[in-house]
Amino acid sequence: MKKWCFHIMLVLILVLPAIVNSGTTGKIVGKVVDSESGDVLPGVNVVVEGTTLGAASDLNGQFIIMRVPPGIYSVRAMMMGYQNLKYENVKVSIDLTTKLDFPLQATVLEAGEEVTIVATRPLVQMDLTSTSSTIGSETISVLPVESFSDVVNLQAGVVDGHFRGGRSNEVMYMIDGIPVNDAYSGSYAFQVENSAIAELEVITGTFNAEYGQAMSGVVNIVTKEGGDRFSGQISTYIGDYLSSHKDIFWNIDKFNPTCNFEASLDGPVPFTNNKLNFYLSGRWLKRDGYIYGKDVFVPSDHSTFNSAGNLEELILMSHGKVYAGYQTFDALDEQINTLIDNADAIPMEPEERMSGLAKLTWKLSNADKVSYEFMLNDRFYQDYAHEFRYNPTGNYKRFTDGYNNSLIWTHVFGERTFSTFKFNKFLTKYNQYVHDDPYDPRYVSKYRLQDSGANAFLSGGMQMWHFRRSTDTSHGEFDLTSQITNSHQAKVGVEFRKHDLWMHEYEIVTDGARRISPDSTFNNNQYTHRPTELSAYIQDKMEFDFLIVNAGLRFDYFDSDGQILVDYSDPENSPTEEVAATTQISPRLGLAYPITDKGVIHVSYGHFFQTPPLDYLYLNPEFELYPLQSTITPPPQTALNLLGNAALKPQITVMYEIGLQQQLSRDFALDITTFRKDIRNLLGTEVHRLTTGNYYARYINRDYANVKGVTLSLEKRQTQGISGIGGSVDYTYMVARGNASDPNDAFLNAQAERETLKKMAPLDWDRTHQLNATLTFGIPENYAMSLIGRVATGFPYTAVYGAEAYVENGGRKPMIYRFDLYCYKSLKFAGLKYTLFARVYNLLDRLNEREVFPETGRAGYSLTPFWQSYLHPLGINDLEDYFVRPDYYDAPREIQLGITVDF
Repeated sequence: MKKWCFHIMLVLILVLPAIVNSGTTGKIVGKVVDSESGDVLPGVNVVVEGTTLGAASDLNGQFIIMRVPPGIYSVRAMMMGYQNLKYENVKVSIDLTTKLDFPLQATVLEAGEEVTIVATRPLVQMDLTSTSSTIGSETISVLPVESFSDVVNLQAGVVDGHFRGGRSNEVMYMIDGIPVNDAYSGSYAFQVENSAIAELEVITGTFNAEYGQAMSGVVNIVTKEGGDRFSGQISTYIGDYLSSHKDIFWNIDKFNPTCNFEASLDGPVPFTNNKLNFYLSGRWLKRDGYIYGKDVFVPSDHSTFNSAGNLEELILMSHGKVYAGYQTFDALDEQINTLIDNADAIPMEPEERMSGLAKLTWKLSNADKVSYEFMLNDRFYQDYAHEFRYNPTGNYKRFTDGYNNSLIWTHVFGERTFSTFKFNKFLTKYNQYVHDDPYDPRYVSKYRLQDSGANAFLSGGMQMWHFRRSTDTSHGEFDLTSQITNSHQAKVGVEFRKHDLWMHEYEIVTDGARRISPDSTFNNNQYTHRPTELSAYIQDKMEFDFLIVNAGLRFDYFDSDGQILVDYSDPENSPTEEVAATTQISPRLGLAYPITDKGVIHVSYGHFFQTPPLDYLYLNPEFELYPLQSTITPPPQTALNLLGNAALKPQITVMYEIGLQQQLSRDFALDITTFRKDIRNLLGTEVHRLTTGNYYARYINRDYANVKGVTLSLEKRQTQGISGIGGSVDYTYMVARGNASDPNDAFLNAQAERETLKKMAPLDWDRTHQLNATLTFGIPENYAMSLIGRVATGFPYTAVYGAEAYVENGGRKPMIYRFDLYCYKSLKFAGLKYTLFARVYNLLDRLNEREVFPETGRAGYSLTPFWQSYLHPLGINDLEDYFVRPDYYDAPREIQLGITVDF
């Protein structure tokens, strides 16, 4: 670690007056004047009810209340000789400024009376300098969504987790302002349930210097805190799929319920004088999914199939019972049909998970607040493997579990300055195997996987690898925020993260002397690495009547704790050398220019860096090569003859946008933004050819892409009353092109003996047009109904037939559309509130095709059965049966019915 890195960070800390990391609070600002004369009123007390937050207006009548958690509040202004004035329904959002002006009237009312105004949420956020959405708990609770990722995907510019054309692992996920990405994969490590979310912030445009290790966007989840009164909620539902597509989704006509139970409780800890509050929540979910197989075979079955033309004897084994003496497939048909009809249906995408959250908030004094949060996730699931549809117990089981500890201490130095210490430690584990014990006697020879031929379901055998990994991350940061003047809020931040990554994968060998091969072989790999990240940033938010500026600079340091080869022409015998640390500096700038009191233009620009997911740095730690490019049982999470590269550089995105927010009327507002991204140093592969004629690949920074597009949003604020209607329409036009969608593309082309062309093509997730719409009506306290509709063009694919044959991503999958519905009715009885609700996903039971056959461009039919109609696959299925792919479609219609009890 170089000394000058620490010198730079030390200068940043000493020189700059304020510091904050990713925000979890907002602020309220405004001006207090005499309603008749217009004179400013100094010394007016402005307080946020239900909290200890407040401020007094200065000599110019201005006030600033900082550290306000996101939510809905009542704000009161009080001064002797003037009537109290209270605003209700005041919404505060993460990192944004809520403006309230108080025109006070001289006292004419009797003592104790006050004027109350119900505030309306502004449709135009004047201090927004880039594209960002904040979704509160009151909105999430009335939408037909299952998880926070469903809410994220509703935002303009987001396509199935891809933010504005970027790869899915380019997004930073945060919980209460603390990063929780799994450094191994780049994905989020913990699932926060919707019921525990106070507010969700989704940044799809440029973002401030306080955010690092992200190139495409930021998702910041603020969890709920305990209140001053006891309250709780119990919710449960049962659901199932209801579809007419029985030919595609086996067993869909049977009742296979999804069960869900959630509960939460919050309030003050007894005998603490409301200074210590708690929030508890938990969820249990169990579902079988919508894709089923049949247990015609078990892994130990051993069958012999020969082509019908040679009239050799066919031997079929099912659950250990042998059926022999058949000389043709036709003669075996009756027995096969009986076996299939009598076989039990087995879910092939089951899931069972539990999650829990506990949060304590301790108000030590008016100057100190400490919160501790503990999260726990545990999940079992399986991914569908088509070849195992008649042998489902041979497929991998997958397990994830982990915990997250967070401690946040906020200290207030004055009305306008506070510091925050954040400490976080989380552990996430992933395990993948068929049987936990590698010496389990149920493991069979890998050659059972070869009993069946191409385009045939497996008649025996099982997945043979064990894959285990863990990520243990320790995180600390010190933050200080100061509102230096009424116009300047300065920020500076320092952060430290240490990762402990461990991985072990090995193949179960049942046909040799050892069940687990030695470490020196290709099928037994293990590593432990402890990379380090350091960062610092400076930022100033300048708020004037005519202009808002967000300007910042970020510094990042990364030490991979890895080694690379010296001689890539002989990787198995080459010495290694240590990798030097990397650094980068990234500027950020955002401007918002109010053009009227109801319209604002924003312009933003920034450089964004991100270290690739760390698995790509450490893959194949012993640098071992296999003489062939394939094996009967390939490793589940890695690839043969592919090497990691601990010297990978950070990937870079340069992004800029310009947008307009304009309120069109009392309840309608328009937001239009155009953007462009230039992406380079993306992860790719470089193929090395050896003198032996073999070849391998290693990861390098070689790929590039660019994205351009326009987002347009129209919002209708929900009106009050019996038929109150609200909603939004978000449209995205986007073109995302690059030289490769998959980092492994060059290596895969070499294996397929295809040339890798250095030209731009649509990326796999390029969606030219996407329209999302939400509609809500009703009275939230009584009843409501909401509908989400999505219409979008299909993703690209590479056709192998027709005019666009073999042009990379030259074809387009069919258009998709989908509607989801949620409705509820609330009743009060015996002091409790009961809410009956129903959710319907994929309301029209639409067959949306997410994958297609390359020769037809459709999921419903392939030309292979036509081309090979004279052949019978070496298995028990007909050729047409193998090309019925339920995994090529989105989920069919699902109905959930439930009840929630609030107390």
